[in-house]
Amino acid sequence: MTRRLPRRVLALCAGGLLLSVFHPPAAHADPVTPPVAEAWQAPTSARLNSDGSLSDVVGISSSDIWAVGQESVWDIWQSRGAIAHWNGTAWSEVGIRNDPTGAGLLRSVAAASPDRLWAVGEGHDGMPYLAVGDGSAFDRVIVDKLHVGDWLGGVAAVPGRMAAVGRRDKQPLILAETGGKWKLTQLKGKGMLYGVALAGKSDGWAVGDNGGRPLIAKLSGGRWKAVAAPDIPGGYLRDVHIDTSKRVLAVGGVYQKSGKVSPLILSWNGKKWSRVAAAGGDVRLYGVTGDRKGHFWISGVDMDRPGEAFMFRYDGRTVKALRGADGAAPRTIRLQSVTYLPSTGTVLTVGHVVDANGRYTDVIERFGTPERTEP
Repeated sequence: MTRRLPRRVLALCAGGLLLSVFHPPAAHADPVTPPVAEAWQAPTSARLNSDGSLSDVVGISSSDIWAVGQESVWDIWQSRGAIAHWNGTAWSEVGIRNDPTGAGLLRSVAAASPDRLWAVGEGHDGMPYLAVGDGSAFDRVIVDKLHVGDWLGGVAAVPGRMAAVGRRDKQPLILAETGGKWKLTQLKGKGMLYGVALAGKSDGWAVGDNGGRPLIAKLSGGRWKAVAAPDIPGGYLRDVHIDTSKRVLAVGGVYQKSGKVSPLILSWNGKKWSRVAAAGGDVRLYGVTGDRKGHFWISGVDMDRPGEAFMFRYDGRTVKALRGADGAAPRTIRLQSVTYLPSTGTVLTVGHVVDANGRYTDVIERFGTPERTEP
């Protein structure tokens, strides 16, 4: 009986000699560690008070993450804005030092640096709420250019510059701060802005709608101006992310006559905006982030499968749905904002869970590879 040598390969070398090139059996080979696949990790919470929700998040590093939102959502008299911070070990609430009443709701947060942060929302006094943070606490900022009835929905910041967007008297509003000086711009026509992104002191985008179609504004040469957007009846935009000057993504939805909302993703290539194909029956998109290498993650909720954590991932070619596990009890998970942490390659997204009784609980979901300490 001929004995077969383990995993032997014969090779013909110069001179016509046959040499055996031996590969050791697998049992004697060096151990190989299989790669760890990306996946949804166990959800956590900032543990806000009853009926809490998180509306926005920004990650400076894996041990320095800020999120804002609201507590007591259903109680107009008791509701207040919430600011939460992750220090690498635990979440804790951070107060506003010079304003004991605080905000009624905080919608957006941005970081120019670890010790220069901004948050916007609504005040209990009917004024738009604006706060600045130093990395340990926040202080309310009163801007004379703002007045009762103004509305702020989004904020972005880079070193030396901040921009907040919203609405005044049914017109799009942009409030900018540079070197301690404030400038207020109102775009012509009706509409409102929800999201804004800055890539430098003179480069930025803001998005929203004019009551029936997407609205886009661009910062160029120190001035904000509305630019041409795809004509999509029923369309709106909620957030925008700048990857490079020639690669920008804006997200939102399109209202259908049925009452459902189809997902809307627009891409800027340096010359024009165009629509990106994305499948979905009733999908609401709220936030977008990216790794500045052409990969984007978009947070939201799929109302056809509301019990699952939901995001889209876009690689510049195709849009793929990322879904978490469905809960045993009826619930809706609405992920309202998303941030990317380059140091770990982790995508962190925040929002809320609504149970069958309408009770809110803030939620923090993480997509990526497992870590020992998770926000």
